[in-house]
Amino acid sequence: MDTSSGGMSGLVSDFSGDKVAYHVPWGKLMMWIFLLSDTFIFGSFLTGYMTVRLSATAAWPNPSEVFALTIAGTNLPLILIAIMTFVLITSSGTMAMAVNFAYRGERATSARLMFVTAVFGAMFVCMQAFEWSKLIHEGVRPWADPMGAAQFGACFFMITGFHGLHVSAGVIYLIIVARRVQRGHYERRSAAELGGKYDIVEIAGLYWHFVDLVWVFIFALFYLW
Repeated sequence: MDTSSGGMSGLVSDFSGDKVAYHVPWGKLMMWIFLLSDTFIFGSFLTGYMTVRLSATAAWPNPSEVFALTIAGTNLPLILIAIMTFVLITSSGTMAMAVNFAYRGERATSARLMFVTAVFGAMFVCMQAFEWSKLIHEGVRPWADPMGAAQFGACFFMITGFHGLHVSAGVIYLIIVARRVQRGHYERRSAAELGGKYDIVEIAGLYWHFVDLVWVFIFALFYLW
């Protein structure tokens, strides 16, 4: 790296050249780095959960019983969790479509699909709040559980709460980006600044798909195991 002729400006130019060398906008690169760090956090939580469950001396609550709902006199195991999973996976489809329409220049359609995705996310959070309230009403606490091992409550509230926080933040993020897309905000920004007018939609999509993927692991390890 030769900075003798350009001084500090030459140094900045050399580092900014990475954007061209790797063909990755900085916003997208930073999102990937954030998601990688978040992967370590969720991985630690889930690994800790598996360790706690395998080492628990008391019987672990049966998820099919704990998360069952009685509808019209019929006991339906995991019905709410199945609906939550369906809603979140569907939202990944609408988000992918939003990215596609954004790059095709159909910003109105892209914005509508992002709003739909945000609605799905809000529905998920509301169902999770109902799930929490139901278990709290049944006596589940972070330090106690009348249905089995006391560690169950701590693991449940920590893992699903942390994920729910991500979904809630994602809903707000999607609404903000969708409003800007709808108003043509990114049409007025140069391609040099963003690496493309609608890269921000793809960046938002990366975050949302990550949140959905994490839920798949939570669903498999926490509700099906």
